[in-house]
Amino acid sequence: MLLNGGEYGGVRLLSPRTMRLMTSDALSPNVGVTERAVRNNMDTTPMPQMGQGFGLGFAVRTAEGRNPLPGSVGTFYWTGAWGTTFFVDPQEKLIALQMIQVPATAASAYRRVFRNLTYQALTGS
Repeated sequence: MLLNGGEYGGVRLLSPRTMRLMTSDALSPNVGVTERAVRNNMDTTPMPQMGQGFGLGFAVRTAEGRNPLPGSVGTFYWTGAWGTTFFVDPQEKLIALQMIQVPATAASAYRRVFRNLTYQALTGS
């Protein structure tokens, strides 16, 4: 449903406007971020300097070339405290879900590996 812009099985569950609000950056360019967030989760923390923002529900990739994780502009995602994560890349028509439970200190490393391996597995143009 999220990959298909709010529609699933021919049934509209979310309006296109709602999907745009959920997946468009709503943060101001000068939003503050804690040092801990930068140190522990720089690649997943929604920070403009990392080419990411936050919509009404998801973190969203806003710019190319600023983030060490692969992904297209418009990719949106959510991460959990213990390693769970999902991301949707509408440009690649890709959705990926990782359901794990690991110590919070290791979660970021697993998310990075998961994202990198997922994109490395793509074979299309």
